[in-house]
Amino acid sequence: MQQRSPSAGLTLPLLFVLAIAGISAGLSVQASAQTSPSASSSSADGYVLGPNDRIRLKVYGESDITGEYEISNSGQVSIPLAGHIKAAGATTRQLEKLIASALAKGIVRDPRVNVEIAQYRPYYILGEVKKSGEYPYRNGLTVMDAVASAGGFTYRANENKVFLRRAGAGAEQTYPLDAPVPVYPGDNIRIPERYF
Repeated sequence: MQQRSPSAGLTLPLLFVLAIAGISAGLSVQASAQTSPSASSSSADGYVLGPNDRIRLKVYGESDITGEYEISNSGQVSIPLAGHIKAAGATTRQLEKLIASALAKGIVRDPRVNVEIAQYRPYYILGEVKKSGEYPYRNGLTVMDAVASAGGFTYRANENKVFLRRAGAGAEQTYPLDAPVPVYPGDNIRIPERYF
């Protein structure tokens, strides 16, 4: 007669419990990965408009008003039948309400307004890059992407740090380049010179 060890009877149920626990843990990790927002995704709804941003305005039933408009250096946008509206400092949803309110005071009855960002204001890069200047912004841009757009570093560049002045800020901040540093519309990037 063959004898069974006591551990042999426990092996199969133990493996089953471990398999269920592993599947459960895998599902919870997968679910949390799906519900957490991506670090690179940015919502245009929360974006604060500023000078040189270009918006796409749609007023339903009013084709003469619908179109693209650029925010002026004074922060205003000029809309037919609504006049000059302060757009800088507002989100697209806030600007929709401002435009609808201005149009409702005129001849447009119950205006339905939609505002989207057509083009972000540019960013600027200077210092020790091959082609300094103004460049168009795109979502997810980092300092290293901006350097690549500007032709790369010069031979004198300090490739360890960057000076960055955010749009509307009065002073530069220093950031290390060993991690991705995000760039936002209107930012000024300065690549310093290396000292030997």
